[in-house]
Amino acid sequence: MKITKVYTKTGDEGMTSLVGGVKVKKTNSRIEAYGTVDELSANLGLLASFMKDGPDKNVIYRIQRNLFTVCSYLATDKTQTKLAPSYTLDAAEVELLENEIDKILAGIPQQTAFILPGGSHEAAIAHVCRTVCRRAERRIFFLAETTKLDPEVLQYVNRLSDYLFVLARKLNFIDGVREKTWQKA
Repeated sequence: MKITKVYTKTGDEGMTSLVGGVKVKKTNSRIEAYGTVDELSANLGLLASFMKDGPDKNVIYRIQRNLFTVCSYLATDKTQTKLAPSYTLDAAEVELLENEIDKILAGIPQQTAFILPGGSHEAAIAHVCRTVCRRAERRIFFLAETTKLDPEVLQYVNRLSDYLFVLARKLNFIDGVREKTWQKA
C-alpha cells in the first residue's frame, strides 16, 4: 500500500471514515475502542525500545502486529458495508499469551501481596501498557454492548493485560529490582 498523503482535512469537522468508507463522528465508541488499542500499541513500542533483543521483545512485536489486526477489525463496521475487507484475530493468539503467562510465572517468585506499579524502567513502562490495555478492554466491551464482536478480540485484550502484568514482574526480577507491595496504612 502506497500512502502519498498524510492529511485529508476530512476530520476538521469531527468526522472520520471507518474501513469501507462509512463516515462516523470521532467520538463514536468504535473510534474510542480502536484509538485506545492504537495508544496501547504505541506504548508497547516505547517498551520495546528499552528492552534487550530476545524472545520477550519478539513477543511484544507480535502483540503489536496483532493489535494492528484488532484495530482494523474494530474500524470495520460490517453492518454498514459489505465492501470492506474482513480482519480476524486467530484464537491461537489467545493461547500463545496464556502459554507466555504460564512460562513467565514458572520462572519468577510467587506473588504474595498486591504489587505497586513501577520498578525498573522497563517494568514501569510495562505497567503503563497494562493500564492502557485495561482501558482499551473497557472501551471494547462498551462497543460490544451495541455491536456483536468476535470473542477472540475480547479474550485477547483481557489476556494481554495479564501478560503485561507478569512481564512487568519478570522484568523487575531480571533487573534485580525488588517490587514494592501495598500495605494497608
